[in-house]
Amino acid sequence: MVADARPARRDALVALLDEAGLDGLIVSHVPNVRYLTAFTGSAGIVLVLRQETVFLSDFRYRTQAEQEIGDLARIEIVESDIWSRVWQVVRSDKIDRLGYEARDVSVEQSLSFSRDAAGLSLEPAKPLVERLRASKDAVEVAAIREAAALALEGLNATLETVRVGQRELDVAATLERELRIRGSEWHPFPTIAATGPRSALPHAGTGTREIQAGDFLLLDFGATVNGYCADITRTVVVGARADERQRTVYELVRDAQSRAKEHVEAGMTGKAADALARSLIEECGFGDAFGHSLGHGLGLEVHEDPRVSKSNDEPLPPNSVVTIEPGIYLAGWGGVRIEDDVFLGVEGTEVLSDGDTELRELT
Repeated sequence: MVADARPARRDALVALLDEAGLDGLIVSHVPNVRYLTAFTGSAGIVLVLRQETVFLSDFRYRTQAEQEIGDLARIEIVESDIWSRVWQVVRSDKIDRLGYEARDVSVEQSLSFSRDAAGLSLEPAKPLVERLRASKDAVEVAAIREAAALALEGLNATLETVRVGQRELDVAATLERELRIRGSEWHPFPTIAATGPRSALPHAGTGTREIQAGDFLLLDFGATVNGYCADITRTVVVGARADERQRTVYELVRDAQSRAKEHVEAGMTGKAADALARSLIEECGFGDAFGHSLGHGLGLEVHEDPRVSKSNDEPLPPNSVVTIEPGIYLAGWGGVRIEDDVFLGVEGTEVLSDGDTELRELT
């Protein structure tokens, strides 16, 4: 029987509220709501107060909220205006300083707060729940590991069907089907299938281009298990053996990724981790062709804290999960990216995806 992590998460959040001088927090960002309550619906607000936790939603989620949240929070199903009820609860509990999630609340919404919550002391809060989410427990890591295994099974099944003449959309559709039939709850982001010169677009939209013999095929995709995401990229050659330039670029990216996976660890700064791969790519004269960060945090969202970036001087938290995804992109020719998911444990680093990055040539 796995222990319920939610009470400890609430306690940890209350401790952060103490540090921030807040008496409570309005949690509206959907992944944060799920993290604190296990509610998997798309519409709900959590009031985390010192005395209690209150969950508010509408009729659609009455039964679901009762089943998923249980007695962790006081559940209120509101008939019309949830925000009006939020302010009523806050006023009845006589809250002095209440924070709201600045990353999630729009300017329009914040203006309505000023109007509808007159007399209350409201202020935008730093990303407190995200700070907690950056470090994963064993259950969270297991879900990401399972999602990665599922994703790679889907990839292998898809690559068996890839042929010259197929459209990028055809390949992406096959891959997404294989992910779903293997149990992925949904796709964490739109699948990228980019071929030939279009593989030089780091976030290419999957299109109608047909695969040509000798093309790179770059696939960036993911799976979701119990709400947790895997994020993987593989680059293959279709219809021919890789030429010398393709193999040179591919092996450089692979070496850079291997170096980063081997040496990254909790406690080093995001900047230092990024440099593990970037320095090798720069030494080989391709620095300008690697324009994005080495990676990002992974969990209930496909992009979350921490950042594995040359601009991040903060240490990577213990027990965080990050992607390691160097790339080289040459306009008009093509690009290579290789991405795996890595757990930065206190006792060591573990690659959660299979780490099988040998160049595949689909001939």
